[in-house]
Amino acid sequence: MTQPPKRQEPAVYRLRVAGHLDQYWSPWFGVLTLTHEGDGTTSLTRDVSDQAELHGLLTKIRDLGVILISVEVIDPLTVEITGNG
Repeated sequence: MTQPPKRQEPAVYRLRVAGHLDQYWSPWFGVLTLTHEGDGTTSLTRDVSDQAELHGLLTKIRDLGVILISVEVIDPLTVEITGNG
């Protein structure tokens, strides 16, 4: 008998995209921290409750036509999610 899949625990994700994404897009992604990095990229950091929500964020990035550089789970104690970038 196979085991049912484990339910994913909420996690904080940092998605990095090429270029400096305008703050205008911040509300479209929901409550997140949008940070312009010194290397010309933008980091979008937010709580993600499950894989469906993560895929929704990835779809929005795809729909914007920006280049996705990385996706990582980060320690929630190292970032404060403020929602106002």
